[in-house]
Amino acid sequence: MSAIHTNNLTKYYGKARGIIDLNLRVEKGEFFGFIGPNGAGKSTTIRTLLGLISPTSGQGTILGMDIVKDKNDILSRVGYLPSEAVFYSGLKVKEVLKLSADLRKKDCSREAEALCERLQLDGKRKVEELSFGNRKKVAIVCALQHCPELVILDEPTSGLDPLMQREFFDILRERNSRGTTVFLSSHVLSEIQHNCTRAAIIREGRIIACDSVEELSRTNAKRVTVHGNVDLKGLRGIRDLNQMNGVCSFLYSGEIKNLLQRLTEGTISDLSVAEPNLEEIFMHYYEDGGEQA
Repeated sequence: MSAIHTNNLTKYYGKARGIIDLNLRVEKGEFFGFIGPNGAGKSTTIRTLLGLISPTSGQGTILGMDIVKDKNDILSRVGYLPSEAVFYSGLKVKEVLKLSADLRKKDCSREAEALCERLQLDGKRKVEELSFGNRKKVAIVCALQHCPELVILDEPTSGLDPLMQREFFDILRERNSRGTTVFLSSHVLSEIQHNCTRAAIIREGRIIACDSVEELSRTNAKRVTVHGNVDLKGLRGIRDLNQMNGVCSFLYSGEIKNLLQRLTEGTISDLSVAEPNLEEIFMHYYEDGGEQA
């Protein structure tokens, strides 16, 4: 049984596009990435999966439960972190956490205390007094304190400083190693590359690629950096060209012999050739259309 499974899941807001014919499968125990810029359909996908909004057409299941018929049962077994968390004013942090636990009819006090300590969150503070980053920590504890089977995270690290981001991902990896499925939606590609084993790329409401992070990162293009003076005009296979202060950097997917010949015609003091990072590969899917999943 998959943790998440959709079949042609579609959501329109009137005539406006949300998501279109989404076919997605996330297996239990995976650390799965969901990549796309703002407006691509990531949050719409998550809200539809959790039954917070109704699909226009198509089907989906979470932990074997129907996203329309069983949405209350789904919410009781899933940890959800929205991109923006809003809490009742006047409540202290510890009261918000207890309310979240009570809604699930669980005593989460021990786990909540441990998470607050790791995230350096003061349970005695009132939520309206907290910074955006500390409100995000409250939402993280609410999502994790009941030890859910599946955690769905929508842009989870916005507002967290680098040290807290590292601690947060340490917590997620620990949970994942114990069998928790993690579904991480993000436009921060380094988060996906460093933590996920598989990922899907969404563009304009449609999934355009879905594979292991290793395969998504595989390309015949190389990142070439040249120090010196060389004429690259007319050389096929160059994109993302950046020239400044005698340094020329570009992605190259053409014939390597043609590049070497052109370089020997110039004056070169240094040269490096490296694999492109996931962000550069991601832009290939968006600018050039990529491949259909």
